Amino acid sequence: MKRLHFFTIKSYLGPLFATFFICMFILLMQFLWMYIDDIVGKGLETSVIIELLFYISIGLVPMALPLSVLLASIMTFGNLGENYELIACKASGISLLKVMKPLILLTVLMTFFAFFFSNNIVPYANLKGNVLLYDIKKTKPEMIIKEGVFTELQDFNIKVSKVDKETGMLYDLIIYNHKGNKLNNNEVIVADSGRINMNSKGSSTEFILYNGSRYKEEKAKNRSKSEMPYSRVYFGEQIMITSSSAEDFKRSDESLFSDSYRMLNIVQLDIKKDTLNKALESKARIFAKRRLAYDYLNHLNHKNPNDTLNKDKAELVVSNIDSLLLSASIDEKSRISEMSLRKARQLSSQIQRRKREYEQQSERIRRYEIEWHKKFTLSLACLIFFFIGAPLGGIIRKGGLGMPVVVSILFFIVYYVISMTGERSAREGIFTSFEGVWLSTFIVLPLGIILTWQAVSDAKILNSEVYINLLRKLGLYKEKVQEVKNIENIESIEK
Repeated sequence: MKRLHFFTIKSYLGPLFATFFICMFILLMQFLWMYIDDIVGKGLETSVIIELLFYISIGLVPMALPLSVLLASIMTFGNLGENYELIACKASGISLLKVMKPLILLTVLMTFFAFFFSNNIVPYANLKGNVLLYDIKKTKPEMIIKEGVFTELQDFNIKVSKVDKETGMLYDLIIYNHKGNKLNNNEVIVADSGRINMNSKGSSTEFILYNGSRYKEEKAKNRSKSEMPYSRVYFGEQIMITSSSAEDFKRSDESLFSDSYRMLNIVQLDIKKDTLNKALESKARIFAKRRLAYDYLNHLNHKNPNDTLNKDKAELVVSNIDSLLLSASIDEKSRISEMSLRKARQLSSQIQRRKREYEQQSERIRRYEIEWHKKFTLSLACLIFFFIGAPLGGIIRKGGLGMPVVVSILFFIVYYVISMTGERSAREGIFTSFEGVWLSTFIVLPLGIILTWQAVSDAKILNSEVYINLLRKLGLYKEKVQEVKNIENIESIEK
């Protein structure tokens, strides 16, 4: 048995390491495909790019590991089945579970390792990688100017309607100058066209603008005036120079990103979730008290609660409101109606605004809850996928990278789609965080149990002949019968 276990582990580890690096490479290429425009052309050092890819690769391990376990288990037991080694084990009285036993223990250890890795190492890598990616995006944004989108360039925000990639000309430019803490967009440059020129060292960027105008707000001498003076300058050609060098790449303060849900472990997620819940409940309670105090109760009761005269007046107003309204004149009724309608609209607007803020804050809290549950589901997926891949490999009895790859990708896509659907439903509040994140596990886990039982007991659930015989008995399946003609005169045919 020890030799059999050693042989099984040896047959499993090779495909596991190979498929793991293949999955990591595919996921990393997907990341590069998404962010290639933000990385290329920035004049970054090779060490910075390698550091970014290293941190991103660490963050992709929790997703690549379950897929590699699924693919390696199918390949291993598919090879054993294809070479009739599983049949030899069964003929010797060794069940499939005994063959799987060392790999089950190995996968359990791998599951605990995946949880430790996801809870302690991945948050740190996500923090480093996301901060580094953010800094890279801020470096040399002039290299990724896109049509119809504002691009932040040093102290300017630039929007271009059209970019001619062949000539390098920019058309319909709008430039907001924020230099000197001008946050109110009090200096705007509009031009029909322009182009970008960079010096050979990349130390500065020169914008040459054609046929435009420059608007600038001026300080008013008399602050009481509602009208603000401004100046307008028309130009046929204007040159604007801004610094843009590779030295602009600077490291941001990581503490600004450390509270994000992807950068925390389960203990920190619990603390952050409780803090946000208490803050949200406090805001809701304060808002409800203020609305009750200022919108639904009489002000006289709050100005001086010990004033018996005002209290009596307030009670009188509340108790005789209908009679007072009926006794009022038409003008007074109109004025009261307008005031009431305006007050109701203001209150409705405040409630709707607070409702949106409450929903946004609730969604933020749900993201922390979802990330807390994902620490467990991604780790447990390794064990579940093993109990799917191992019996499935013994059933299909095909090794190599052909059928196992197709089956693995199919199962992983189903799992991923269900997982993303449940996670999105949880973010939107349709499901609870527990239901949304664990939905894929609850669906895939019974499948692993059924496949394991099928492989161990040699049941014929996946045997097509069973279902064909059942349909034949019900008269729903008809076989094509080939007609055989009797040849009476063979000699005439030969002639």
